[in-house]
Amino acid sequence: MAESISFIKNAFKSCPENELAGVITAYKDDERVGVIKLVEQAERRSAAFDAELKRVEGMREYENKYSDCEYICGVDEVGRGPLAGPVCAGAVILPKDCLIPYVNDSKKLTAAKREELSHIIMERAISVGFGSVDNVTIDKVNIRVATFMAMKQAIEALSVKPDIVLVDGLFTIPDIDIRQEAIVKGDGKSISIASASIVAKVMRDNYMTKLASTYPRYRFDKNKGYGSAEHMEALEIYGLSPVHRKTFIHLD
Repeated sequence: MAESISFIKNAFKSCPENELAGVITAYKDDERVGVIKLVEQAERRSAAFDAELKRVEGMREYENKYSDCEYICGVDEVGRGPLAGPVCAGAVILPKDCLIPYVNDSKKLTAAKREELSHIIMERAISVGFGSVDNVTIDKVNIRVATFMAMKQAIEALSVKPDIVLVDGLFTIPDIDIRQEAIVKGDGKSISIASASIVAKVMRDNYMTKLASTYPRYRFDKNKGYGSAEHMEALEIYGLSPVHRKTFIHLD
């Protein structure tokens, strides 16, 4: 007896994208209209996944460039622009030839997708390191210096020393004895940097959400410290909290 269309629908729905080809083959000769539609949908899903793999493979340009290195580290920061909270950095060393579908510049991903990918990156990475510099230090040394401090902390937190560090941005990190390459918009060009941007963004967003319980007036859970209209209105009414960056805010 032929399997029900409901059964086949669930088979396609529960099938991981990288295993769809086998399920498509199993039902491709079924002539029922409902199954034909399910197969066509699965074929489109499979083609989209193949395109995604190709895109992610294209993000290995710099990793391939340094294929002679055992440990290739990507570093990125989050939180340069907010009015409150720390600037944070992530450092990620992935296994050679590692491909993680949907890894991208963290700003191009939904919060839910970043959370999902962060777990995958943490599981698959050889090592992950984090750095964080608070608002008080940012006010003392300026955001550029603080960003480099956070990046350096993240690298130093790794369990292995990288052979090369790929840094997002125009500049390499001062005062580290490791070969580096700065890559403009590197979080969209390097899978290692993109992975670092994702884990750092998730870490900082989660921290800002926790801060919201201490300083609920500013709704850090929603704006993550950025200058949203709601945030600016709260600043006008209540002034600065202890976690605001004084050098970033000029109230009339």
